Amino acid sequence: QVQVVESGGGLVQPGGSLRLSCATSGSIDTIYDMGWYRQAPGKQRDLVAIIRSGGSTNYADSVKGRFTISRDNAKNKVYLQMNSLKPEDTAVYYCNAKTRGPIDYWGQGTQVTVSS
Repeated sequence: QVQVVESGGGLVQPGGSLRLSCATSGSIDTIYDMGWYRQAPGKQRDLVAIIRSGGSTNYADSVKGRFTISRDNAKNKVYLQMNSLKPEDTAVYYCNAKTRGPIDYWGQGTQVTVSS
């Protein structure tokens, strides 16, 4: 079992920045990929960014050049630095940890609202 907890969401003006954090605990040695997903009201949950155990990353086209995912294996944390935020980035952001199986573990989500 893996526990996943997100933090760092909030209200920010367009053009602003936020940093999301994701803490993991439990059987963390079984985790290989970690990612951030988001879900806006009435829409499906979409991938924002993923970072693999080897450190490679992938981003949704809509956030390339603005968001950066990083991983601190010593602290069992993953971060999402979000810059130049736009109103369309408003969503609930979820952290995902994938283990062998594969099995997906999700956090409870953190709300990000971009509005003036």
